[in-house]
This record gives sequence, structure tokens and C-alpha cells, in this order.
Amino acid sequence: MSIPQSGGGPIERHEQLAEYLADGCKPKDQWRIGTEHEKFGYCKDTLRPIPYEGERSVHAVLAGLRDVHGWAPVEEGGKLIGLTKGGANVSLEPGGQLELSGAPVETIHETCDEVNEHLREVKDVADKVGVGFIGLGSAPEWTHEDMPLMPKGRYKLMDGYMQTVGTLGQTMMRRTCTVQVNLDFSSEADMVQKMRVAIALQPVATALFANSPFTEGKPNGVKSYRSKVWRNLDDARTGMVPFVFDESFGFEAWVQYALDVPMYFVYRDGKYINALGQSFRDFLKGELPALPGETPTLSDWGDHLTTLFPEARIKKFIEMRGADGGPWRRLCALPAFWVGLMYDQGALDAAWDMVRGWDAETRQALRVAASEQGLQAKVNGIDMHALARDVVALSDAGLKARARTGAGGMVPDETHFLNALKESLETGQVPADELLERYYGAWNGDLSRLYAEYSY
Repeated sequence: MSIPQSGGGPIERHEQLAEYLADGCKPKDQWRIGTEHEKFGYCKDTLRPIPYEGERSVHAVLAGLRDVHGWAPVEEGGKLIGLTKGGANVSLEPGGQLELSGAPVETIHETCDEVNEHLREVKDVADKVGVGFIGLGSAPEWTHEDMPLMPKGRYKLMDGYMQTVGTLGQTMMRRTCTVQVNLDFSSEADMVQKMRVAIALQPVATALFANSPFTEGKPNGVKSYRSKVWRNLDDARTGMVPFVFDESFGFEAWVQYALDVPMYFVYRDGKYINALGQSFRDFLKGELPALPGETPTLSDWGDHLTTLFPEARIKKFIEMRGADGGPWRRLCALPAFWVGLMYDQGALDAAWDMVRGWDAETRQALRVAASEQGLQAKVNGIDMHALARDVVALSDAGLKARARTGAGGMVPDETHFLNALKESLETGQVPADELLERYYGAWNGDLSRLYAEYSY
């Protein structure tokens, strides 16, 4: 989850709302890659989730990263709830999932180096206190009651509200993990094309990265339970945002969508003020019940934008949100997949040509089928396996065209980061398929085997 925004002055004109988004426009030579990934922590002896405090805990891991590896602390209400260093952040998801929000970098080589360093540091600290970390899309065995809620004001507000707007919001908060990438755009037109391709092809990412076939110790009947959770959360702020494909779509259309999404909170003086279900439109008029007579700042607008959770979203960049958390190789494959499609115009144009004829019903059906069946999904004559093969080939071509070298020029481009996806395309198996095969085979239904074989 995002940290509070800062630095925004008062909103005095409606146009400032769209201008806030447009300020993200950058020339191509300034485009960057920001990768985020979440992971579950557990006690090695009991295989139970780690609490916030104690000898084996989230706090112990954060404190170790601070004290041993030079991260600066982030506190809320006197509690250590995050870390910062060199443009990157380590933060806590509601159930104690540890998230790295990476610094903006130029290449996937740098992203992968950053992920490597982070996981090395986390393992160094975690090993000393008897904690392990594992990358999955959802908790394989733990119940809602097993998962502690982290001491962040935002999460306390969200937790109760989630029960009123959907069925699986609290599950999302406590028991899911994702890998995401944030990418730039050069103009409103560039943003529009990228958002359309991003929304249309999120189901392909969901299928390729599906990695959550277990819930509370048993197979749950789908490949990406995390994706199923997001479909049963809060219709006002999630989903496939079909208006993105309207001819009139642009920054202002996103503003109107965001203004229609009920608020969660207003952040003031280090505290989260309850504005659950209230309207940002009323806030603009000085009529917000939570803060009578007060009008918002651009920081408030930035905070509100972080409470929208569609499959791809706009802030001052575009965030790809369709993939399950997973093993190391896929933490690097996810940004490679989207950078290849988005940062080469030829690949982007070809991707748009591929999806431009789909209607909203087809896109939604692909989203559902990807979650349930992975690469075996078939919708309206579209074979997910064949589609994914074509999309990965476009991404591969885009990365070749970028020709960003690594290892001091020894590696000619970034295409090898797609190897994990190419292997899935060859075998027809995504991580969920592999896990299920082991569950019914070598593990003989014993999910405790998962931790030793799949932890970082």
C-alpha cells in the first residue's frame, strides 16, 4: 500500500486535478522502471505467520534492516512501519507482508540487481531471528484469524470498511501478495495507448504469473486466488475500467472516475482521519463531513488516487497490477514483460492492434478465465496459451529493440529476463500448475513441504 503523499499546495481550480496526472509526462530518455513486490514472512519452526512484535516478527526484520543494512526508519504513532534508502522503500502490507518499492531505474538489469540485494539483506536479517520469506499470490494455509493487522491507521480504517463493500476485502489485505511495475508516459496520448494495452493484457499477466492455488491448506479450484479475491472486493474502485476504451478517455476522464470513488481517509498531522464513504467532490466544495469547512490539497488528491485499485491505474505513472507474487525469476520477469511492450513503440502499436477489437465483455471474461484456468483459458475463440505466446514474443522484440546492455556490456539486452515466461509457454505450466503437480505428487498433500522448497 502506498505511503502518504506530501508537498501539495491547495486545490484552487478543478483543472489542477488533471494537471497533477499530466505532471507525470516525461520525455522518453527520462522514462524509468519502478518494481514493487510483496512476500509473506513466517516462523521457520512453526510455519505460522510472523506477528508485528516479538523476537521473530515483522518489527525484528525491519529493525535488522535498519541497524545492519543502513535503512532509515519510517514511523507512525511511534511504531516502526517502514524504511527508506536510496529512493527505495520497504513497507508493510496489512497482514505483515513485506513490500519493496524499488527506486526508479533505467533497465531491468538494475531492477534485478536491486531485487537481489534486497532479498539478500532480508534473508541475512531473517535467518538470524528464525524467520523465512516466501513469494506466493496468496497465503497457502493461514486463516484470517492467523494474520495480524499491522499498526497503521490507514489499515484500521480500511479493515472495517472492506466488510461493507465486498466479500473478500479483508482477505486481500491480509492474505495476498503481488508483483507490480510502474512505468512512465510521454504525453496524454501515450498514456491513453499504454493504459488501453495495460488493461486489455492484464489477464495475460494474471495467467502467466498465477501462483495462488491453495487456501487454508487445500486446493481452492483456481490458479490465481489473488485475482479472484480482487474480483470480490469493492466494485467502486476495482476491475477493468471499461471507460479507458472510450474515444474521449484522457486525464480528465480518470479524474471523473476518481472523484466518483468513495474516500477512505484524509491524512493530517501524522494521523488518518476517517472519511470512509465520503465524497472528494464534497471535499472540493469544503463540505466534507470529516473536515467541515476545509478544502483539499494536492497531497490529499494524491492520497485519494492511491485508494483506487483497478487492474492498471494512473498516478503520475502507470501501475500494472494483475500479477501474483512469486519466485525470484518472476520478480524480474514481470517488469521485463511490461517494459518490452510499453517502452518500444513498435511493440506497443502491435499490442494495441492485437487487442483493439475486443469488447468489454471479452476483456472481463479473459480476466476471470485467466484467474481460474491460467494458460488453459479459452474465451470467445481466444486461446490464452496462444495469446500469451504472441504477447511474450512482442515483449521480447521490444526488449531487443531497446538494446539495454548489462554486465558491463557483456549482456546485449534484457530479453533473458523473460526466460521464466518462455519456459511456461513451452510447458503450458505456470507456477500454480507446478505447485498443484507437487501437491498431488511428491508432497502427497503435505503443504508444509512448500516452505522449504519455495522460500527465498
